[in-house]
Amino acid sequence: MSIVSLPGLGGMVEVISKERNLPKHAVQNALREALLKGYERFRKTYRSDISINFEEEYFENFDVELDIENGGFRVLATKTIVEEVENSDHQISLAEVREVAPEAQAGGTVVVDVTPGQNDFGRMAAIQTKQVLAQKLRDQERRIIQEAFQDLEGEVIQARVLRFENSSVIMAVKTENGQQEIEAELPKREQLPSERPYRPNTTLKVYLKRVYEGSRRGPQLMVSRADAGLVVYLFATEVPEIEDEIVRIVAVAREANPPSYSVGPRTKIAVDTLERDVDPVGACIGARGARIQAVVAELRGEKIDVIRWSPDPATYIANALSPARIHDVRLINAEDRQAHVLVPDDQLSLAIGKEGQNVRLAARLTGWKIDIKDASKYDYEAEDRKAAEEAANRVSRVVEEEYEDEIEEEVIDRVEETEES
Repeated sequence: MSIVSLPGLGGMVEVISKERNLPKHAVQNALREALLKGYERFRKTYRSDISINFEEEYFENFDVELDIENGGFRVLATKTIVEEVENSDHQISLAEVREVAPEAQAGGTVVVDVTPGQNDFGRMAAIQTKQVLAQKLRDQERRIIQEAFQDLEGEVIQARVLRFENSSVIMAVKTENGQQEIEAELPKREQLPSERPYRPNTTLKVYLKRVYEGSRRGPQLMVSRADAGLVVYLFATEVPEIEDEIVRIVAVAREANPPSYSVGPRTKIAVDTLERDVDPVGACIGARGARIQAVVAELRGEKIDVIRWSPDPATYIANALSPARIHDVRLINAEDRQAHVLVPDDQLSLAIGKEGQNVRLAARLTGWKIDIKDASKYDYEAEDRKAAEEAANRVSRVVEEEYEDEIEEEVIDRVEETEES
């Protein structure tokens, strides 16, 4: 069998494998695919005078075999045995095959060595091979990154600041074996304002938010310092009762990047327990606030409210508006989850929070639309009448919609009956 010589093939595979931190078999696969593309270029050029439609699957019956020991490669083609050849790239004549295999029959297949001559492969084919090899190696790297980090999506990992690109921070994340560093992107929206500017070589805990699939320029990983998942992880690390499932985190609402610079980052976290003798809030705060302070320090001074979850929506909403003192919570519309929260006049600003942050986070945490009202000016009768009217209007709308649906169905039935008759 003929061979196209590639001096130092084994050494080249070894060097690429070490430089790119890829397994040798991955490098060899990339090289085989690149050489096959080079052969396709050679073949298209060679047969340019023939009217052939080189469709995407035209070369599917071709393969490249690397000869690491002798330093070269061969091109093999699987051809169908036919009585009369119409396309020599895909077919071979029965007469030709019977010269070496007398028992051959039409309809079978044989593997044929179609390796071009050393000088025939051509400069253009070699350039094509080089370009495709670079792309295939990048594809192999992406595939390995995806396999290494896909299961870690949604987990917290360590990352080191490398450099800055536009408004993003490029960080280095180590693989599980610690032998390779992978670049990850920390976009501006996932950064903490209190940490800017980030300093090179600073190591931080980050939440692995996304592992990009397919071809993508730049880092394959997107990490976050602003995701609520990071807060959950930090509390689980600092509070043994969470790790032991004595205390559970029910919900988290985080605003790491407030709409205004005058408002700092803040998080509300709702916790609960089934153990009668355990205080879930106290467990998260710790003796003299040691546990929560450790979390606050990692998040660079972010305000954190730990509140007790309750199955009673009114109690839960009142707790969520901490540290404000609540007078009453009225569940105006349970279906649409709307509530009026009545607070003393001196607690209004505290309940609403700076630029509405406190009530906004409480609404996210509980899933209820919260309307803060001054308790001294609240008109119970007027609000009850308004709520009753709105409820009646909703019922009326539902009845009208159902009636319209019934009429529409009746019209359709009559039309169908008419057409049948």
